[in-house]
Amino acid sequence: MTEKIGFIGAGNMGQAIIKGLLKAGLYSEKNIIIYDVEPLMIQLKGELGVGTALSEADLVSQVDLTIIAVKPNMMKTVLSAIKTEVDETKVILSIAAGVTLATIAEELPAATKIMRVMPNTPALVGEGMSSLSINQYVTEEEQALAVTILSSLGKVELVQEYLIDAVVGVSGSAPAYVYLFIEALADGAVLAGLPRAQAYQFAAQTVLGSAKMVLESGKHPAELKDMVCSPGGTTIEAVHALETGQFRATVMNAVKAAAERNRELS
Repeated sequence: MTEKIGFIGAGNMGQAIIKGLLKAGLYSEKNIIIYDVEPLMIQLKGELGVGTALSEADLVSQVDLTIIAVKPNMMKTVLSAIKTEVDETKVILSIAAGVTLATIAEELPAATKIMRVMPNTPALVGEGMSSLSINQYVTEEEQALAVTILSSLGKVELVQEYLIDAVVGVSGSAPAYVYLFIEALADGAVLAGLPRAQAYQFAAQTVLGSAKMVLESGKHPAELKDMVCSPGGTTIEAVHALETGQFRATVMNAVKAAAERNRELS
C-alpha cells in the first residue's frame, strides 16, 4: 500500500473514492490529500479530515499515487501543472472519460506509470463497476493496489484499453438505460393501478434483486429467465410483448451507440 494518496478534483466521483477508502480502512485521513477549488477543500477537510495541497504540483510532490478526477477538458491543464513533479516513482491514475493513456503520456515525462479507469455512477453508493487499463510501466504491485482501491467502490475488471468503448456502452453509460427501464416498469405498474411510490419501490428492488441473482448464482441470464417463465403464464406473455417490441435489439443498439460515440470523442 502506498503511504499517501492524492486527489486532484474532489467532486462526486473523487469523493466517492475517498469515502470508499476511508470506509474500507485502506487509508487514514492523514494519508489522503486533495486539491480542488478552495471552498470544496475547506468543506472536505472539515467533513472528512483529509489533508489539502496548495496546488496540483504540490499535491503530486507529497504523494505516491495521484488520482486525477477532473472533467476531460481540464486534463491538459492539470497534466501541464504537474509534469515537473512526476518521475518514475509516481503513479498517475485518471478517471477522465475519453482521455487515453497515450494522450496522458504525451503531456508527462517518458516512462511515467499511468492507469486509466472507467467508473460508473453507482460507485457513489458502493455498487460501482469499474474498468482498469494500464500502460507498460505499471508494476503488478501497483496494478493490484489500483484494483484494491477500486474494489472499495464495487467491482473492477482489468480491461485492455482498446475495449474501453464497449465498457462505456455496457457500464459507463448504462445506468441511464437502467433508470429508464425502472421508470418504465413503474409507469406500467401505475397503469395497472399501483400507487406511484410503491411502483418505484417494486421496480427498483426487483432490478436490484435480479442483478444480484445473476452475479451470485453463476447461472446464465437466459436460464434465470426460463426459471420464471411458466408455460402459458403471465411472465412468458410479458416476454413475448418485449420481444415483439424488439427489446433486446433496442438495448444492443443503445450499447453500440454509446460505444461508437465514445470512440468519436477519444
